[in-house]
Amino acid sequence: MSRRIVLVTHNRTRQDDRASDQLARLGFTLDWKTPSEGDVLDEFTDDVAGTVVYGGKYCVSDIPSLPFMQQEIRWIEACMKAGVPVLGACQGAQMIAHILGAGVGPKVGGLYEFGYYHITPTPQGEGFMPAQGLHLTQAHFHEFQIPETAVHLARSEYFDNQAFRYGHNVYGFQFHAEVTRQQFTRWQDGSWGQEMFDKPGVQTRELQNQLGDQHDAAMDHWFRDFISDLFFEKNSTASEAV
Repeated sequence: MSRRIVLVTHNRTRQDDRASDQLARLGFTLDWKTPSEGDVLDEFTDDVAGTVVYGGKYCVSDIPSLPFMQQEIRWIEACMKAGVPVLGACQGAQMIAHILGAGVGPKVGGLYEFGYYHITPTPQGEGFMPAQGLHLTQAHFHEFQIPETAVHLARSEYFDNQAFRYGHNVYGFQFHAEVTRQQFTRWQDGSWGQEMFDKPGVQTRELQNQLGDQHDAAMDHWFRDFISDLFFEKNSTASEAV
């Protein structure tokens, strides 16, 4: 079984998210890349077991003017063509949706999500998450449409398109289940977070903290199981089939 997971970030922050932590626990080698700061995504090789493309401040509309984003698009396309697991979170999901021909951009009406929002599965997403849904971390105002060739998995009150699956092992999440309580506190304290609090749809810091304390453990449990199934179980099954 291939052991290297390529983790694509858009700034060199602390590498303490849930996705990378769970992948390390599963024994994968983590290969961090930040193309926006000069890292190069090499050509796809057979030792790559999958990729995670994280969120960031860039938009799909920036692709024509930013060579590093063009590089990321080529990387995602190569991973999808190779059939390895791909997970995109927020900006990463928007890039996958763009590759698959779906629209991406600000939501009509200018709504934001920043905090912990209730996400529920669609009828097509039965089994993707608990039937009663989960409160999951959010920090965005752009949204993706669901690609015609993908399965719509989850929605929230404000943003109907929260998750999709393409094929068996390509997923796009608008939410940030990978973000820990410690990470989210850093977001709240940062300049971007401070600017978000007066935006329509954004929760107060007090409500964010209350919901985070109440729901973080359930989010952690669900997301770690998801990562294990996507990157470990599917890789193991594929290896056994060869």
